[in-house]
Amino acid sequence: MTKMTRSGRAVRRAAATASDAAAHAANGADMMRAASEVIAARMTILANGLADPMKADIREMSLMGTEKLEAMGASATALAGALGDLAGRAAASVMAEADHVARAASEMASARTPQAALSAQMSWAMGWWSRASSQALSVNAELLKAQAEALKPIHDAARANARRLKK
Repeated sequence: MTKMTRSGRAVRRAAATASDAAAHAANGADMMRAASEVIAARMTILANGLADPMKADIREMSLMGTEKLEAMGASATALAGALGDLAGRAAASVMAEADHVARAASEMASARTPQAALSAQMSWAMGWWSRASSQALSVNAELLKAQAEALKPIHDAARANARRLKK
């Protein structure tokens, strides 16, 4: 793959990551709006229940805790899966870089001239910079994806509750 192809791919990946970040921020704002609507509605339900316990909405009051636990459990599961995948990719990158280092060390050790050794070292260093930059972009994208996956169950629950409680 040429340097231009890699650079173009990196630019497209960075643009996609920025677009994803903007979408996640909008989803976060929507989740906060929905959560504030749910909190306001449920505070009214709690106040009405305290004012007249015989007319309290026990079903809704019991949902307040169980729904949170379900959403948080789904969120934790999604986050654990995403971070596990990211850890696997990081381990594979470390092993691949160890292979690059071993090959570079072999080339430097077998170089016939100091210039050839320096050339091998420089080649590895420039390759490392390119790989590290690419991996940093990938990690950022994966972390954004993990964040989105972790917030999705909470977002979905908040939106569903806001719709249901609007009555």
